[in-house]
Parts: sequence; C-alpha cells; structure tokens
Amino acid sequence: MMVETLAMIALLVIAPLAIILHYVTKWKQSGSLSGGDEKLLADLWDIAQRMESRVNTLETILDDEIPDWRKRT
Repeated sequence: MMVETLAMIALLVIAPLAIILHYVTKWKQSGSLSGGDEKLLADLWDIAQRMESRVNTLETILDDEIPDWRKRT
C-alpha cells in the first residue's frame, strides 16, 4: 500500500513538475538569438531598407512620368 501511494505521488506531483521545469529550461535556452541568427537578421534588415529606398525611388519616378498612375490600380 505504501509503494502505491508513493507511486501515485510521484506520478501526480513529481512527474508534471519535472516536465514543466524541463520545458521552462528549454524555453530559456532558446530565448536568445545565436550569432548567426543575429547576422542574418541584420542582413535582412539592410536588404529591406534598400528595397524600401528603391520602391520610393520608383514611386518618385512614376509620379514625375505618370502623375495619375496611383489611380489606375
């Protein structure tokens, strides 16, 4: 009877606690970016900034060449 009681306590208390602590630890470890991820993010940011600049330039050219181009779409 004592063994079954200890087994039930282990299953109902210790096992869920161990699982929760395991995943909390995993979450904290993956919470930060690696060096490669930071470089990739910085590269993507630079590419997005250049694309935005190009789109703005194209819109300026279209505004000069075809003033009502925005109304056509």
